[in-house]
Amino acid sequence: MASIPADSSTPVVLPVSKAALLLGLTVLVALLIYYFVGIDQGATSLFGDDSHVHEFVHDARHFLGFPCH
Repeated sequence: MASIPADSSTPVVLPVSKAALLLGLTVLVALLIYYFVGIDQGATSLFGDDSHVHEFVHDARHFLGFPCH
């Protein structure tokens, strides 16, 4: 019976500057999403009387602790 050769893996080396940039962008996107989920029809509404965004993220608002009623 022939043996199956083991795959050798090569680690991905990421420069610190690129890792910091990716981390910063990830944090920025996460904060923008958090802001978007939390702002609409909490204290103010970005879209007037339209509640589509509010209803779309309603359960996420409760999970994150935002009051919405």
